[in-house]
Amino acid sequence: MADLLVKLYDLPPSAAQPDPQLPGTIRRAFAAERRLICDWVATAFGSGWASECEAAFARSPATCFIARDAYELVGFACYDATAPGMFGPMGVRPQDRKRGFGRALLLASLHDMSVRGYAYAVIGGASSLKFYQQAAGATEIPDSTPGFYRGMLRLRGT
Repeated sequence: MADLLVKLYDLPPSAAQPDPQLPGTIRRAFAAERRLICDWVATAFGSGWASECEAAFARSPATCFIARDAYELVGFACYDATAPGMFGPMGVRPQDRKRGFGRALLLASLHDMSVRGYAYAVIGGASSLKFYQQAAGATEIPDSTPGFYRGMLRLRGT
């Protein structure tokens, strides 16, 4: 899986979120939600992504965004967790995919990176090139496999 590059100065608009209490809302995670969110990520996506989620909560403000439907967590996205300027990880519950949550989480995060002064974002080890191309105009970085994650510790069999 190759790394991708996104020009943050040429992003499509993100969906407006007028009221963070409405169902289907994308918003920055609250510090008080850290344990709940990181535990959910560990259960749904594994300990590696949960570790990166915890790193996103170590930033102030947190660089973790969540998607909720009513009062249920349906997805999350982080940036500056793996390394500065890197987007990810991001995950949405399987039953809530294809409902726009992933695109909304991606764009909320990338717009936030832009506001913080980044010109570009790197998406490490992207599993869906087509999704990131369509949602944010991402382009593949040549010769970027295995990329930043080269040499990362892994449990046997994973």
